[in-house]
Amino acid sequence: MKGFWKKVGAGLLLSGVALTIAACGNSGDSVSGNSGGSSDQTEIDIFQFKVEFKDQFEKLAKEYEEKNPDIKINVETVGGGSDYGAALKSKFSSGNEPNIYNIGGPEDVNMWVDSLTDLSDTESAKQALDGTLTGATKDGKVLGLPYNIEGYGVLYNKEIFEKAGIDASTIKSLDDLETAAKTLDSKKSELGIDAPFALAAKEQWITGLHGSNAFLNAEFDNDVMKAYESKTVEFKYGDQFKKYLDISNKYSVQPTNSLDYSQQIEQLFSNGKVAMTQQGNWVYPTIEGINKDLANKNIGLLPIPIDGVTEGTIPVGVPMYWGVNPNASDEEIKASKDFLDYLYTSDEGKKIVLEDFKFVPAYKGYDTDKISDPLSKDVYTYYTDGNTTGWVFMGYPAGWGEQTLGAEIQKYVAGDASWDEVVKSAQDKWADERK
Repeated sequence: MKGFWKKVGAGLLLSGVALTIAACGNSGDSVSGNSGGSSDQTEIDIFQFKVEFKDQFEKLAKEYEEKNPDIKINVETVGGGSDYGAALKSKFSSGNEPNIYNIGGPEDVNMWVDSLTDLSDTESAKQALDGTLTGATKDGKVLGLPYNIEGYGVLYNKEIFEKAGIDASTIKSLDDLETAAKTLDSKKSELGIDAPFALAAKEQWITGLHGSNAFLNAEFDNDVMKAYESKTVEFKYGDQFKKYLDISNKYSVQPTNSLDYSQQIEQLFSNGKVAMTQQGNWVYPTIEGINKDLANKNIGLLPIPIDGVTEGTIPVGVPMYWGVNPNASDEEIKASKDFLDYLYTSDEGKKIVLEDFKFVPAYKGYDTDKISDPLSKDVYTYYTDGNTTGWVFMGYPAGWGEQTLGAEIQKYVAGDASWDEVVKSAQDKWADERK
């Protein structure tokens, strides 16, 4: 796998688009830390996007404070349906700059370069897996530390598949996926499901970023910099992208443009009302909180394949990076680095990362046999077996994935635009942004 990471580099290691989204989940704000703070304490403000682990992260912050009484940590989480990028810009423009915050990849690094500390001297940077720092490295400086490794595909309910007589291991191609959807649709009543799929087309990041990436990564050879530098987008595998959307939409709970993340995961999938939906291992804590039996025994990931090109694979990458603000006191910068090193390289931190956060670690020195949830195990298996493709959507023009392609897909699934119109609009906008 070492050569694999070096080959694809940043293409596998980026998520979201210029901080305009959070991977998924419901938005929320939260603060952790002791109320007030003595004058001899060093205070760290953390502004982060991942709502799925905010409770566990706040707990970690409190425990760190107890071990380090000279440190006070404030955690604010903005993600899910909220625009993290806009909120971060607001923080900085108001003068309320956080000490630790999140960046995506090359575009974010360029945007925030004057507000990012070189983290090359941290133990975390030294322990990061080969390739995982690529997306946040500029001019030889490590400007961000990876959260973790994540993967996504078609999430499926094993129990429903078994009742329907479907062998998930045989689903390698789009034709296989369509056959499974037809079988499930024909048995909806006896299976007790509303539909085979839940296509959350209301969430433009699901379709315009994650969905498209499964088909555009091959066009750009799994290389985010090729996408980032390209003046045009061909949609070389656009017909297969259309086929995937058609399957997902035709066999979904309707109307798909009204389905958001909460309905998709919390209401439908977690309660066994659908058998499949596009998501990643980050949704495990949400599902576990609703249906432990489903979460621990009956969920898995299927590929989003390009027939004959990337069959049997899932996209895997780093969802976001931690940046440290240099516009603070030396004490705050050091405290910020120490906290991140504690999180990823101490024995206590490693245990929390694996067992509480349910992360697939992006760092060396972890007992990966202790990866606890089945979705993360699936991701790690795909990864170690070499059955992964890239995350190139951070190479898209800013806003293109959601505001252009995601919005056009909404028109398509509603019957208000043809697929050719979707592709033409997306191509024109890409070219216009890259002039």
